Amino acid sequence: MNTETAVEKRAEGEVTQHEAMRGGPRYRPSVDIVEFPGELRVMADVPGANPESIDINFEKGVLTIHAKVEPRHSQESDYLLREYAVGDYYRVFTVSENIDVRRISAEYADGVLTLHVPKSEEVQPRKIELREN
Repeated sequence: MNTETAVEKRAEGEVTQHEAMRGGPRYRPSVDIVEFPGELRVMADVPGANPESIDINFEKGVLTIHAKVEPRHSQESDYLLREYAVGDYYRVFTVSENIDVRRISAEYADGVLTLHVPKSEEVQPRKIELREN
């Protein structure tokens, strides 16, 4: 494990054992993860999702993002062209346990879900003051 950061950086940092329990399309949202001294910031594209349909969980080092996108119009609508996809957005990441789970927060604006995943105080960088004798 790299001791310079609170997050384990793995070549295959995504859990792939999870299987879908219901039918329908499932999409893998594009995600950016940026590391700051005090937190990780996860930005996921989930266009068309209603904030009430977004579910975010962190348990035993696994961060799960799930958002359901409902149809814009009824199925009986007379479409001339239909390209907008509906279904579930789903991503799962393995994160080290060196985060402060109680302080994880999320916001959603303009189709982008932003998660703030704070690092534990114990693993954050700290400047040591030098005293003169």
